[in-house]
Parts: sequence; C-alpha cells; structure tokens
Amino acid sequence: MKILVVGAGGDIGKAASEALADRHEIITAGRSSGDIRVDLSVPASVSAMFAKVGPLNAVISTAGDAHFAALSEHSMETFMVGLTQKVMGQVNLFLQGMDHLVDGRSFTLTSGVLDRDPIAMSSNTAAANGALGGFVKAAALEMPRGQRINAVSPEVLEVSMPRYGECFRGHKPVSSEDVGRAYIKCVEGSINGQVVVVE
Repeated sequence: MKILVVGAGGDIGKAASEALADRHEIITAGRSSGDIRVDLSVPASVSAMFAKVGPLNAVISTAGDAHFAALSEHSMETFMVGLTQKVMGQVNLFLQGMDHLVDGRSFTLTSGVLDRDPIAMSSNTAAANGALGGFVKAAALEMPRGQRINAVSPEVLEVSMPRYGECFRGHKPVSSEDVGRAYIKCVEGSINGQVVVVE
C-alpha cells in the first residue's frame, strides 16, 4: 500500500512509519521534515500536498500542536491553538484527503491520553483529544466507498520520557512498538470508528 504519514518526524509518527515500512510504501510529510512539507493549519498547503502525492491507500496523521498553560492563564486565543491545529488541522486533512483515498482504505488520526487521564495545564490538549475522538466516531457513520476512519490514543511514549517525564509523574509509558501496532491495526485491519487506546 501507498501510505502518507503526516507528522512522521515526531516520536509517534516514527513509531507508525517504522511499524508499516517493511510492507508498504511510506511517504512522510511534516512542517520541517519529511518527503513533503505541509502545514495542516493552512488548507492550501494540505491541498498542494495531496495534489503532489496522488492516490493513496492510507493516510495517517500524528501531527497537531496544543497549548499547555494553567487554566487561569488561558484566553480564547491560546485555547484556539489546540482546536485550530490539532483538531481542525487533522479534520481538514481528512476532508481534503477523502477524494485522494482509494476505495476501501483508511484514515488514522491521533489524539492522546490527556482527555482520559489529564495532567496539570493540559486542558487545551484534553479538549482537542476529546473532540477528535468524537469526530472519528461520527464520521465513520458516513464514510464513502467503503473507506474507514479511526484514531490512535497513546499514553506517553517511553522515548518521550526524557523530555516530558516530569509532567507525566505516575503515568506508565508505552513502547514505540506497541504504538506502532495500533497503527497497523487501523491500517491493515477492518475496524472503523474506533479510538484505539495504547496504555
């Protein structure tokens, strides 16, 4: 299969790409690295990417920023970071990508642990993750041409702990291999409308 992985330079993106690379053609995309440059917050950038890559068997998105701050310090502007970039960035990727996905194939979005097990200053990320999960479940009911959509929701990764470990005290990190298997399940399996939790 020909698979586009957006956000492939991050820890989760690397886990997804490496899990699928031995059996499929992987095209990587990101804001600052990858085979193709794309900014999910700019619809024209997403459109140009799809025009360049052509028909695809699967699209995986592991991209999207959110804003970490104390709740009392948030404004509408700061809270929109996660909603604009993590939620609408991935939703726009999906909406534009449907016509580039061949019949019967899949989209996989990425949320994360913080909507079900939040940490301090994670309200923006938690809201974004919850929105993505709800979107996937509803969108699955209307997928055309036998296409599927799912999301992977991983706990913090072991490889990420040197950078983020102090924020995730008490969380049990997961391996890149376990996260990669979740993307295999979404791409190569038959599930639809599921949020695949890795913990």
